[in-house]
Amino acid sequence: MRKELKLFSGNANQALAKEICGYLGVGLGEATVSSFSDGEIRVRIEENVRGSDLFLIQSCSQPVNTSIMELLIMIDAVKRSSAYRVTAVIPYFGYARQDRKDQPRVPITAKLMADLITTAGADRVLTMDLHAGQIQGFFNIPVDNLYATPVLLDYITKRGGDDLVVVSPDAGGVERARAFAKRLQAQLAIIDKRREGPNNAEVMNIIGDIEGRSALLLDDMIDTAGTIVQGAQACADKGAKMVWAACTHPVLSGPALERLQSSCLTEVVVTNTIPLNGKEQQCPKLRVLSVAPLLGEAITRIHEEESVSSLFA
Repeated sequence: MRKELKLFSGNANQALAKEICGYLGVGLGEATVSSFSDGEIRVRIEENVRGSDLFLIQSCSQPVNTSIMELLIMIDAVKRSSAYRVTAVIPYFGYARQDRKDQPRVPITAKLMADLITTAGADRVLTMDLHAGQIQGFFNIPVDNLYATPVLLDYITKRGGDDLVVVSPDAGGVERARAFAKRLQAQLAIIDKRREGPNNAEVMNIIGDIEGRSALLLDDMIDTAGTIVQGAQACADKGAKMVWAACTHPVLSGPALERLQSSCLTEVVVTNTIPLNGKEQQCPKLRVLSVAPLLGEAITRIHEEESVSSLFA
């Protein structure tokens, strides 16, 4: 007998959770997620979840640590309430940028996150555009890493022209940019940069021909926007007739919004894995695409024990 499908959400991205519920035609589960006066997270599941196939939707967005604790405590709550299976749906997986020991005496926070989620009681994880694909191997439970490619490609295909060149802002994003360029039958360029420190990068050179073309900078996330803005300026300096950008996760911390607004970027395409605040929503350069149908379809396939990878075939 197929178990009942139930969806719950923390406070990180309720709008996306409700949009996914609308796609699936189910109601969002009733839960109280609040705080005690000293800041500790308080969770109470307000309906019966015994024997259900339960999906918890929570991005690791600002405030990041609070969002993560909400997720962990909600997993514990539904697990102790005898849910049959608990899938943590994490559209934006936080603490993923430290995925290896590249310096002495540093942590591997992506592995720590995997251990916390598994120990809390999650049976599987559904996420989107992990910062590094190998993070899937940090889990000892099944992980489905979705790609926002179909959502972004559809818009880029309509928006881009015959002279489009896809630009990777660093060497780490070449595989992603190459895949996009192949799908779009576009040219590929790579920015060779040297990082001077956290959230600080210096553009060194551009590999590829972008003169007189429309340059699309492609990345998995935009945090402080230093990399994307410097890359855009480098493309403009090399003769690109138009520069725009696309990413999955609009982290947009610190001076990001001001940098984007004052940059030479014509448009910045993002998804709603992370909700934009009021000021960000008013930025004329930001274009938000919804990943709710993609996540909803993946949830349906997991629930019905069907292939998730065929979504990207």
